[in-house]
Amino acid sequence: MRPATAMERFLNRPSCNNNTRCPQKRIKLQSDERTKPGEVDEEDEFSHPVPWQKIESEGLDCDYALLLSKDEADHMFKQLEEEVVYSKGEDATVQVFGKVHSIPRKQATYGDAGLTYTYSGVTRLACPWTPTLEYIRDAVTKTTGQTFNFVLVNRYKDGQDHMGEHRDDEKELDPLCPIASVSLGAARDFVFRHRDARGKRSHRRIEPVKLELAHGSLLLMNSPTNTFWYHSLPVRKKVSLPRINLTFRRILLDRKK
Repeated sequence: MRPATAMERFLNRPSCNNNTRCPQKRIKLQSDERTKPGEVDEEDEFSHPVPWQKIESEGLDCDYALLLSKDEADHMFKQLEEEVVYSKGEDATVQVFGKVHSIPRKQATYGDAGLTYTYSGVTRLACPWTPTLEYIRDAVTKTTGQTFNFVLVNRYKDGQDHMGEHRDDEKELDPLCPIASVSLGAARDFVFRHRDARGKRSHRRIEPVKLELAHGSLLLMNSPTNTFWYHSLPVRKKVSLPRINLTFRRILLDRKK
């Protein structure tokens, strides 16, 4: 009888208290069998290469893969529903052009002790890692070779919850580290739009890049993507199920001074 894998041991542990589709090919979405660089333990469940798909356009460089099987992703979603505590009151707001707005989704921040992250005019303090967030973080690290010390958690109750166009370009983020986005739950459309092709004053015709983020998927936004491209999760009224998104980041302490 073979020994249990790391994932099987995790799936069978006690609970904590407190048909997958590939992305649609619309704008240069190509299959790529290479793996991301990084030293990993060959005996670990997540050290096996995953098939990556390269997503490219002018100034846009992303990699997409299915990180978790459906059963694994189902279990992770259930665990996060039990573990994650979301912000309330003033902590559930952002500032846009000097005005305070409620966030059209639930949000939480976790990470290494003492870390803070400032975005949309608000500074968030990282809560201690939960067991499941820590496990998924390590899975992403073993798959990509990149390390992360912070995660932003967004929960969308259905297709009405959304995220507007923005760039993750805050000064404290390590520019050499990709932002790793793990999706769990309902598949949702994800849209990239070039900064020179936005709004009424746009002066270039650059087509947006659209894809669907599947249950259990991992999207890496590599440099210089967040310099040139905004991204959003638009309203989709036909989506009735919830989605949890985890965006893992590496914050540099010396950039916060």
